[in-house]
Amino acid sequence: MFVRAYLRASTEDQDASRARGDLDRFASERGLAVAAYYVENESGAKLHRPELFRLLSDCGPGDLLLVEQVDRLSRLSAGDWDTLKAEIAARHVRVVALDLPTSWIMARGETDAFTERMFDAINGMLLDVLAAIARKDYEDRRRRQAQGIEKAKSAQKYRGRAEDTKRNAAIVKMLEAKQSWSSIIAATGCSRSTLSRLNKRIAA
Repeated sequence: MFVRAYLRASTEDQDASRARGDLDRFASERGLAVAAYYVENESGAKLHRPELFRLLSDCGPGDLLLVEQVDRLSRLSAGDWDTLKAEIAARHVRVVALDLPTSWIMARGETDAFTERMFDAINGMLLDVLAAIARKDYEDRRRRQAQGIEKAKSAQKYRGRAEDTKRNAAIVKMLEAKQSWSSIIAATGCSRSTLSRLNKRIAA
């Protein structure tokens, strides 16, 4: 059994590795070691997240997918959540979340067949509940954000998100020096969409 930790933040400005220490402590307290970390800055509302699916492709039957909170794994719509659950189930991967105590028993690896089936059922139900709550929170925040933007626009106060001019100037210099996109992303943590936008700006 391997423990694979998934760390996610929604934007490139957030620290996706923030919870790594908590996951390490959780595993260590149970005599386990995290075999690999999969870190990405992508919205939890997106199904297609490269690092999450790389984690799943690396898993064998019985491996643990360790996350800080269920919302790190999913803020998906109901249909996309069903798709992700089916992928997890097909690979016989067990989800363990720090905010879902009933899942912790899976990290012990000492359960009998009956207890394992019972907790699989309980965790499946609770994962669905927490995933639904995470999705509602996402939709509520998006709605409030849209309302705030509309109010600011009506008051002629909306200016959009401020550009990180210092970072982008450094990225432009790297692009002009013909550095590879992969090395720029590794050095700055920016997204490929940001690189594409800045590259177009240079070419204009």
